[in-house]
Amino acid sequence: MKNLLFSFFLIFIFCQVNAQNDLIANVYERQTISLNGNWKYIIDPYENGYYNYRYQPFDQQEAPGAGAFFNNSKSQSPSDLVEYDFDQMDDITVPGDWNSQKKELQYYEGTVWYKKSFDHTSSNNKNRLFVYFEAVNYKSEVYLNGKKLGTHVGGFTPFNFEITDIVKEKDNFLVVKVDNKRLKEGVPTLNTDWWNYGGITRDVRLVETSPTFIQDYFIQLNPENNQKIEGFVALNGAQKSDQKVTVTIPELNIAKEIITDATGRAEFGVSSKNIKYWSIENPFLYKVEITTGEATTTDQIGFRTIRTEGSKILLNNKPVYLRGISIHEESPLRGGRGYSKADAEKLLDWAQELGCNYVRLAHYPHNEQMVRLADQKGILVWEENPVYWTISWENEATYDNAQNQLSELISRDKNRASVIIWSMANETPNSTARNTFLEKLAQFTREKDSTRLISAALEQKNYQGSKTVRTIDDPFADVVDILSFNEYIGWYDGLPEKCETITWKIEQNKPVIISEFGAGAKQGLHGNKNERWTEEFQEDLYVKTLAMIDKVDKVQGISPWILVDFRSPRRVLPKIQEGWNRKGLIAEDGKKKKAFYILQQFYKDKEMSQ
Repeated sequence: MKNLLFSFFLIFIFCQVNAQNDLIANVYERQTISLNGNWKYIIDPYENGYYNYRYQPFDQQEAPGAGAFFNNSKSQSPSDLVEYDFDQMDDITVPGDWNSQKKELQYYEGTVWYKKSFDHTSSNNKNRLFVYFEAVNYKSEVYLNGKKLGTHVGGFTPFNFEITDIVKEKDNFLVVKVDNKRLKEGVPTLNTDWWNYGGITRDVRLVETSPTFIQDYFIQLNPENNQKIEGFVALNGAQKSDQKVTVTIPELNIAKEIITDATGRAEFGVSSKNIKYWSIENPFLYKVEITTGEATTTDQIGFRTIRTEGSKILLNNKPVYLRGISIHEESPLRGGRGYSKADAEKLLDWAQELGCNYVRLAHYPHNEQMVRLADQKGILVWEENPVYWTISWENEATYDNAQNQLSELISRDKNRASVIIWSMANETPNSTARNTFLEKLAQFTREKDSTRLISAALEQKNYQGSKTVRTIDDPFADVVDILSFNEYIGWYDGLPEKCETITWKIEQNKPVIISEFGAGAKQGLHGNKNERWTEEFQEDLYVKTLAMIDKVDKVQGISPWILVDFRSPRRVLPKIQEGWNRKGLIAEDGKKKKAFYILQQFYKDKEMSQ
């Protein structure tokens, strides 16, 4: 009964979010005001500022009173009873997680309240104003000047709320209740192998728009015709219907006029024989302008095709081998959750130094800086929905949550040429309920974006009972465009020399990506190659695994686990792990391990042979 009530509660939340949260595309190129910086915070493990003593939410009461933290109440006289005061609390930096900023919150999972005061004067009194959060982990309740704006669930995707009729010129207070408790019915679920960083972890901005503005657009090559650019533009506002919209690409001499329908949407297609295709070698980005009578939005968009043919992956109709690495979103500069352009630049520079033309952003959507820089650098990208390990497959609200997070990711990054793969899940156990869940997600994804490939990190099994022959026996393998799987032969499955005894039988006629393999090593710990945790053990495993992979039929890429050591509470071995997953090729202090150079040489040889 408890799970059923929780499901109804989450369904209510998603209805509320979807009713209020029409995501604004391309916030990076719009007129915005940053709300980053110092915010006040209150730790609230009992959620005393949200529930009264009867455990009834304050924001569902007509007169919640001074006890509700979102009211930002102040004592007006010595006799007033107010048991909190944001303005006397400590500061915390936004964006950023609380775990790495505050020692007392290192392992904290629960509710923290954030408050930001600001003034705002509009550049035009007819304009509209939105507050945009790039990510808050995990569930957020957002209030402005004591009025609830809405709820968002999911720790890695953006959302926004309109505040036009609530904002004042002076003394606004934005309050966000952030709750990062792990949930069995959540996405991801209770059990993960990464740090559950809580907080407002990415940028917060005020976005000012015209009364009727360009809310969304999708501009890409037709997957079947690489001389045709097509897509849609969607307006938001009272005058959104029957409006002229012009899509301009100056370098192609394109200026296409379209008229919106009753919903504010207009589709278009335009042909050109002179398109410079975005590629790894030449990541060319066109300036694209979308103009209405009231507004102009500009973006930098690359045009390319990505498809499969038999066991090949074709970028612009040419075979490509994906020389990759998996990456977690942790800052290589200061620790904690990564969010900045400098964080992304460092991680992607290391990947390119390794010889990568491709990265797998695991196991959740990373910040937008990553894919925008990948566009500029010519790096192909796998993006992943946090459906990880054992989700509550039969729970309707869990599915709605997963679909909503995937939808927000696609909405954010659908115009990024670097993104070629939407991943549905990672290492999920085969069952009827799971298969239905993932197949429904894949169908949704194809309907929302038909220009990219679908995959999932699956698991390998013994072939017909053989201990030396492996295969992929998973119904979801028939659904994906690229067959990807994780394998840890030599680490969780025997020792590295076992790689020399294993062969593979891949029956599906699809491209194969080895989405994970690896071994743990403490940087600076040296010894015999048979001694776990030494750099020599990891080095030997890479040598033997790469030799094994080179013999696997249909393999068109790999993304070993992982670029940099990352924090995980699961990893507790003293003097070795101490809260770190040590499978990185680079230690948390930036020092490279011996296996880094093994993979680097492998990629040099691959590039020369292509």
